[in-house]
Amino acid sequence: MIGLGIIGAGIMGERMAKAAQEHAGAFVRLTGVWDPQDAAMARITKAVPGLHAARSAAELIAASDCVYVASPPASHLVHGSAALDAGKALFCEKPLSANLTESRDFLARHAGARAAVNFPFASSFAVAQIATWLPALGPLQSLTIDVAFRLWPRPWQQDAASWLDRRPEGGFTREVMSHFLFLTRRLLGPLTLDQALVQFPQEEQSERDIRAVLTAGGIPVNLTGNVGTTTKDDHNVWTLRGANGAIRLRDWSFAEQQGPDGSWHGEADAISHERLRPLVLRRQLEGVKAMTEGLPHPLATPQEAFEVQMIVEHILMA
Repeated sequence: MIGLGIIGAGIMGERMAKAAQEHAGAFVRLTGVWDPQDAAMARITKAVPGLHAARSAAELIAASDCVYVASPPASHLVHGSAALDAGKALFCEKPLSANLTESRDFLARHAGARAAVNFPFASSFAVAQIATWLPALGPLQSLTIDVAFRLWPRPWQQDAASWLDRRPEGGFTREVMSHFLFLTRRLLGPLTLDQALVQFPQEEQSERDIRAVLTAGGIPVNLTGNVGTTTKDDHNVWTLRGANGAIRLRDWSFAEQQGPDGSWHGEADAISHERLRPLVLRRQLEGVKAMTEGLPHPLATPQEAFEVQMIVEHILMA
């Protein structure tokens, strides 16, 4: 077993703690959680019975084999460096940071370290299905990525609106679009941003509309994201077209193929993202165990995360 400590008592820290406790107890032992906010600590220790409340980040790091950093982005590299400097493995939420220079320096300083970034598409059942369909598409022609939200932040993120809806760290491009950019980079190849347009409704508020044109491994990519254009809390479609047809990933967990009549078909027993999430996190934690032990794993590398961060930040600077 590996000892996993959690820094950050928000919704992501809670989800990872529950996944470790309820689905990965055979190979992960939770060493505790630490957050600077007493209210957040009280909430997570109530939500996850038996989770130890560490008195400091240093105490938590010392007690752990691997540290999962799920705090707001501005503190990711501070806690991540502390864990790696202490000889521990690091599993970090995305983005590495919102500052490209700081992320680049972090990568240089910790080259070769046992570290990975939490992009769950690395362990997605639907993405695995998409990958098996790819060869049958023939020569690839285009990719479209569309994400939309009824509100931003989403209803379950409102407790974190103080940073999630602010330009320095937040916004859906960093929080959600980054997942689909990672998926694109992993399946198709290196990303290049050709042009972008972003709209901010207020000086300090995060973006509400983005449009961008990219290439991924030489394939043209059209990307759109907006708030207030759907009745769903969260709606996304990743659609790849080739000479022989089209495939797509819809709403995080539905892998579908397009039929000759233009209709889309997936597995009859496919389950929703909410029901599938704990199983995907268990697979992520299997990767965390392998990474901590210095073994091969499928998790997103810090370099992959940095390449995604570069595209995201350049979109936001457009």
